[in-house]
Amino acid sequence: MAVPISYYVVLSGLVFLIGLVGVLTRRNIIVILLSIELMLNATNINFVAFSSYLGNLSGQVFVFFALTVAAAEVAVGLAIIIALYRHTTSINVDDFRLLKW
Repeated sequence: MAVPISYYVVLSGLVFLIGLVGVLTRRNIIVILLSIELMLNATNINFVAFSSYLGNLSGQVFVFFALTVAAAEVAVGLAIIIALYRHTTSINVDDFRLLKW
């Protein structure tokens, strides 16, 4: 018995909503980056679910490349956060409104 695709779409929607709420409500820059990753993973769930449903591997290949790019993005994002923390000793987004050093 296969799981209906609507379950995957609902799961993806909930994960995306959790990520969106995290981006809009939190002030900690690390939590915001984690919420963006949740949103990205929600789209990846949809790609894999529809790829499996349609019997086509192109969605799964796209997810593989998206995860590779996301890993590089996280590395650059964390490097920027570390540089900002060393300068201001804070990771609160409100402290970074003016990025004049």
